[in-house]
Amino acid sequence: MHGTVDGFGYGLVTPLVACLMACLGGALGLRCTTRALLVAHCWRPGWLALGSAAIGSGIWTTHFVAMMGFTVQGAPIHYDRPTTYASLAVAIVMVGVGVFIVGYKGATGSALFTGGTVTGLGVASMHYLGMAGMQFDGTFEYNTLTVAASVVVAVVAATAALWAAGQVRGFLWSVGASLVMGLAVSGMHYTGMAALSVHLHGTGGGPATGESPAALLAPMLIGPLAFLVLAGAVVLLDPLMVMGHKDWVPVAHEPGVPARAPAARPARRPAPGPGHAATGPGRRSPASRSPRTPQNR
Repeated sequence: MHGTVDGFGYGLVTPLVACLMACLGGALGLRCTTRALLVAHCWRPGWLALGSAAIGSGIWTTHFVAMMGFTVQGAPIHYDRPTTYASLAVAIVMVGVGVFIVGYKGATGSALFTGGTVTGLGVASMHYLGMAGMQFDGTFEYNTLTVAASVVVAVVAATAALWAAGQVRGFLWSVGASLVMGLAVSGMHYTGMAALSVHLHGTGGGPATGESPAALLAPMLIGPLAFLVLAGAVVLLDPLMVMGHKDWVPVAHEPGVPARAPAARPARRPAPGPGHAATGPGRRSPASRSPRTPQNR
């Protein structure tokens, strides 16, 4: 028989908090990606890895904050811990692949398309793998067309966000991109949930294995949120990342072009030392004077 599903058990609280988490993770991750485009190659992997982890953690936290308001009438829900945390690893790894592609090849052309597609598929994979970790006395069924629509939303949102990160246009530009990404990730989540229907087995009880939502709440929120706070501290300690700078120039304008060396300043003529007399019109330098001889003393 079909089960009754409620995705808003706490009203608008869980959707708003989930969207906030997506915006926070997107803001930190995209800002780190922008910063990676402006530094030497030796620093770039670190910034890209931090950005990937921030975006992945934000997406994962968004999903499970939203799922706190999800209930199935008459069927208690439990969570399988390995599958749940595997979805976090999938999110970080797949987002990282897309971010690194854009970080090294640039946010244009095939690199942007490939990076956005991989990142969007990572968002969708995390969502449906997280759903697979839910255990109850029944099964989930999905509408294929709605699932495809949710994947398209994720890919388009990821591509747009990575394109914005590659424009290097200051802090407000990244804020707008993070808002778009946060709304799109939340939209993808609820689009995927709209594709869901529940079929209950009717045996009168849930499975004995798995974790309850209350037991999973602390590690689910505290760990990723602590990391997002740490990533936020790193961003705030870099004033160029926060406020932007008018002299920022990407280190490479084309794929494969190394960072250009800073322009050499013209060498200044050294100031005369204490033992050297200043030269000027009508005066000869010490080097041009003839040696003194007894005859001309």
